Amino acid sequence: MTMKILPVSLIRDADAYTIGHEPISEIDLMERAASACVQWLEKHLDKGQKILIFSGSGNNGGDGLVIARMLLLSGFRIEAFVLHGPEKMTPSCLANYERLLTMQPMPLHLLSPSLELPAIGKTDIIIDALFGSGLTRPPDGFSVDLIRHINSSGARIVAIDVPSGLFCDATSVERNNPPVIRADYTLTFSPPKLAFFFPENDAFVGEWQLLDIGIMQDFIEAAAVNNIMLDQPDMKYILRKRNKFSHKGNFGHTLLICGSLGKMGAAILSARACLRSGSGLVTVHLPKSGVPIVQTAVPEAMVSIDQDEHLFTASPDLSAYSAIAIGPGIGTSQKTAAALKILIQNSSLPILFDADAINLLSENKTWLGFIPRGSIFTPHPKEFERLAGKSSNNFDRNRMQLDFSVKHQCYIVLKGAHTAITTPDGRCYFNSTGNPGMATGGSGDVLTGIIAGLQAQGYSALESCLLGVYLHGLSGDIAASEEGYEAMIANDIILNLGKSFQTLYGKF
Repeated sequence: MTMKILPVSLIRDADAYTIGHEPISEIDLMERAASACVQWLEKHLDKGQKILIFSGSGNNGGDGLVIARMLLLSGFRIEAFVLHGPEKMTPSCLANYERLLTMQPMPLHLLSPSLELPAIGKTDIIIDALFGSGLTRPPDGFSVDLIRHINSSGARIVAIDVPSGLFCDATSVERNNPPVIRADYTLTFSPPKLAFFFPENDAFVGEWQLLDIGIMQDFIEAAAVNNIMLDQPDMKYILRKRNKFSHKGNFGHTLLICGSLGKMGAAILSARACLRSGSGLVTVHLPKSGVPIVQTAVPEAMVSIDQDEHLFTASPDLSAYSAIAIGPGIGTSQKTAAALKILIQNSSLPILFDADAINLLSENKTWLGFIPRGSIFTPHPKEFERLAGKSSNNFDRNRMQLDFSVKHQCYIVLKGAHTAITTPDGRCYFNSTGNPGMATGGSGDVLTGIIAGLQAQGYSALESCLLGVYLHGLSGDIAASEEGYEAMIANDIILNLGKSFQTLYGKF
């Protein structure tokens, strides 16, 4: 089932729809949300640790108060602190405040600017339930002092739904030291929030866990949104099983234009990944000096030989190919730029542009008007900046990415921790696989080979981007489980592609 990313306004509507149509009372839905959090907390916390719960006056605060009650009943050492008095609480928050008042020993304290902030030990656990996703303006006054007191404590922090002070649908970090809780873990309620997918918020969100609290799926399925998180069921739906009587001609012929003097490794990695992704045939177009290197390292690939010793200067006949990718390791010489321009003019197929091909297009932006419709760009953030311009924050960059895809009728695969794939019709898909071990030279060359290999087999441009990015990250996750982050190299991703396919098929 597609995992949509809803804006806060629709998340509230989804809650209200569930309350009205399940039906369930608001206070019982709060119990369900708190119970999901407590199940996670009981698995990860030690009953010997002191737990300090900071609650606001809204429904996020009510979640915190229910969590306090449940943990107290489970034998945890609890102190609960409430930011505002009963007169400011929502009805559900007030009901749970009054229930906690009856507990013995009574662990509840009201906070006030006139009182000293509570002492927090470095070994304590803090649960943040101050504001949640409903915040419409930055915290101010006493709440800022409280947030900074919590952040400076050195204690581990678990945020409930959203770290307090963080906006879900806009940037929160336009000023230095914003008043936002810096959580180590965030227990968020499905569906996920857009802010979690941008690097500027990593310091606040930490490691986030998506909890299903039974929001009714028919509302989410009907919601008109453009942001989606990739998950395994979606990929299983895209993946095609092979026919028993298939032959290599059924799975396409990929042309990879890669490599220049000193950068033949990029061609090797792209070719290996392309073959491992299932392309029936792979031809690598290379400068003369690269032919023995690639033919030795990747004997399964064929080569097309450029007339130049060290550079890409002319494309081969394109009629034999079902997918074309260009960029890894080609350099940015004037001869290569001229050959790229002619390739764009001559190709009847969409082209995958990566690395130096993107850099050359960034230097010759008038060529963008001639790229084949449905082409794919796979930039890292700096390459995208050269291509589309600078942005003030990651929300702004995401908007620019969407605008670029729509304007040029292309797919942008913006690589990162949650690689974002934007489409010509204005949708954005965020990946859920991958890890920091993939931040290593050649990882992008591998992704180029995977996506191009899928296109050659007849997957659409969108399917190739989605499935390619997901498999790339999943292979990296399997590799990290075996090698660790620091020891990973790009070839480890290729070597685990088979296990990734088997995972989607349910065989691994």
